[in-house]
Parts: sequence; structure tokens; C-alpha cells
Amino acid sequence: MYRAASIAVVIPVFCEETSIEETILSIPSFVDSIIVIDDASTDATTTILTALKRDKDSITLISHTINRGVGAALISGYTHALENQIDIVAVMAGDGQMDPNDLPALLDPLVDNIADYSKGNRFLTKSLWKTMPPIRIVGNIVLSLVTKITSGYWHVFDSQCGYTAITTTALKTVPLDKLYPRYGYPNDLLAKLHTAHCVVIDVPVKPIYGSSWSSGIRLSHLFLEYPVVLMRSYITRLLSRIKTTMKSPS
Repeated sequence: MYRAASIAVVIPVFCEETSIEETILSIPSFVDSIIVIDDASTDATTTILTALKRDKDSITLISHTINRGVGAALISGYTHALENQIDIVAVMAGDGQMDPNDLPALLDPLVDNIADYSKGNRFLTKSLWKTMPPIRIVGNIVLSLVTKITSGYWHVFDSQCGYTAITTTALKTVPLDKLYPRYGYPNDLLAKLHTAHCVVIDVPVKPIYGSSWSSGIRLSHLFLEYPVVLMRSYITRLLSRIKTTMKSPS
């Protein structure tokens, strides 16, 4: 429990054998439930997770038989949290790039009823410019600027940061079955939250990158996948707003 709220941390995982154990063991003790979704890992990740689950009662392991994407993994985790009546669901990556010490800052606005969804913003931390690879800085800036338009949240930045927390009250307003299943999920989720009139807040979080860092995002994602996801999110949000306007009494 964190300030009388039950907390779950969802961890989507794909081939993270070198970091997943340390990531799970670093999660604060106030977290009630750790929901790990193994998205059909092909390395030793599954073996490590199975051993950790035996030793740690708070871990729930959900295994996908085929790789369905990080968005689909989150849907599985969110669904499990909803079924178990958790108050707040946070998301952390399995690669150790999210500082567990930042978790309370993400949770506080939700516990205080200031926001429905808190999102990490690494650009609010000065160390980002020395830590994040330059190519990723450029990519994040471009996608964040476009996402301001497609999501409707003009105050939000660092749209690709997956370090987030959401109340299950807000989560219930999101059509999880329509959430984009792969890398474009953060952008798509923001648009859906705006449609549901959820309050979103940016929270400074520490960027962490090791010397062996590599991204799963490829050029095909940036130039083929993301434009489709962003356009779809934008059109869906506009259509929803038009429907709402038409239903409103004149």
C-alpha cells in the first residue's frame, strides 16, 4: 500500500535476461502486486521469471505464447490489475531504465486526486542531455511535438516515456481492446485518455541508459508504423469530439 492506495506495477518483458531480476528486486516494498508479462521471450528471461515467482508471492507472471507487442503486454497487465481491484497501476520497463525512486512522485498526484494519469518526462531532468543518446533525443522531440496535436494534451511532453501511473477509475474509461498493441501505444493511449476527459500530468523522472543500450524501435516503426498510429488516434479523437458535440443540447 502507498498512502492507503493499493499499487500494482506492470512490467512488459521481452528478452531481458540481463536486467529483469535486478529490475524486479528494486521495486519498492510498498508495491502490492508485480505483474510481469513475458511477451514470448526467446532467451533465459522466462526461466529467471519462473524462479523469481516461486520466491516472491507478490509476482504474477503472465506469459504470451507469441510475441504480441508491448502495447498488448500492457493490456494483459492492466486487465489483470482491474480484475484484482487495484487502485493505481504503474508501468516500469524490464530493462532497468526506470529509477524506482521516482515511483512515489508518479503516484502522489493520483493519490491526491490531482490527476488521473501521471507520465514521466525525462526532459524535465537536466541529466537527460548527457545521458540519452542524441538520436533518441531527436526522435523523442519530434514524436512528442506531433503527439501534442494528435492527443490534444498540449502541455504533455516526452510522449515515448513509458514510466507511468494510472488510476483504475481512469483505466476503466479506456477501451483496452482498441489500444494499439505495439510501439505506438503511448501515443494512442494519450489520445484515448483525452477522449475520456482524463487529467494527465508530467512528472520529472531520471533517464537511465547503460553502455549496452539499444532500442527495439526501427526506422520502419518511425516512418511506417508511427504515422499510421498517430493519424488513427487523431481521427478517432476528433470523431469522438464531434459525436459528443452533436449529442449535446443546443
